[in-house]
Amino acid sequence: MNNSNNGIILFDGVCNFCNNSINLVIRKDKRDYFRFAPLQSEAGKILTAKFNIDTTKTDSVLLIENDALYSKSTAALRIARKMDGLFPLCYALIIIPKFLRDPIYDYIAKRRYRWFGKKESCMIPTPEIRKKFI
Repeated sequence: MNNSNNGIILFDGVCNFCNNSINLVIRKDKRDYFRFAPLQSEAGKILTAKFNIDTTKTDSVLLIENDALYSKSTAALRIARKMDGLFPLCYALIIIPKFLRDPIYDYIAKRRYRWFGKKESCMIPTPEIRKKFI
């Protein structure tokens, strides 16, 4: 699982909003920077154990870059910074203190199943994008 030159995004594999967000990142990742793992996958479990993350207490997308872990709004903004198009402009929001950004992130995260629904199992990547999953 050596992906030191890539950012690794851990996400809730049964969340419709999360899956749609990951599909957007895949489409806007023209430099092939990101790798992906559902939190529920074997790779997700290994990485959450490595970083001592209790997945029962996190409602967050997680980003691992250069062996550092980012969560919530910081992870989302760092992901946007690496995407193509206008998404990198979103990174300017990083100047807003985390204690103001994260409550907005948490509000959406806590309601994501109610608003967007949930799958019974993790998404199955198509053959074209399977290489992006660890």
